[in-house]
Amino acid sequence: MATDKASTRDRLLDSAAELFYRDGVSVGVEALCRSAGVSKRSMYQLFAGKDEVLAASLERRIPAYEARLVPAPEEAGTPRERILGLFERLEGASAEPGYLGCAFLAALVELKDPAHPASTVARTVKDRLREYLRAQAEQGGAHDPELLARQLMLVFDGASARAGACIETLDGLLTVTVTALLDAAGTK
Repeated sequence: MATDKASTRDRLLDSAAELFYRDGVSVGVEALCRSAGVSKRSMYQLFAGKDEVLAASLERRIPAYEARLVPAPEEAGTPRERILGLFERLEGASAEPGYLGCAFLAALVELKDPAHPASTVARTVKDRLREYLRAQAEQGGAHDPELLARQLMLVFDGASARAGACIETLDGLLTVTVTALLDAAGTK
């Protein structure tokens, strides 16, 4: 029975991640349950509602998201190289088929409610990324690490949104932009 519940939970979260990323957070419970192949009753036995499913599906994405962007601690390189590498990885991800931008940013923008459980998860992820950038900027000797981290987040989120909306290709654009910010901040 526990295996069946875990499998139902996994199917719901897998479907939620796919549907919410592709179609937005307005996807209804019926469509979600149909996609997962589970009954609404089963969903409500596992989650209090769609908001909780959305939050859990975002929470589940965090390890892969962070592993894809942030290098492993043992990876060599200067703070500047680590920051540039993060944006190079974003450039690469944005060129992949099916890229629709950052799922965490999309949830924040669509929900517009900072108290929503999924907004809390998404904001935490964004705060951790900003803190990583701030720490790298500080280690790299930036004049104002906090300001640089905020600027880099603005570039990151803007680039994610524009590429996800197919307004802009990021190839070569991000590294040039980020290099200019790093140079202006004195980051090594």
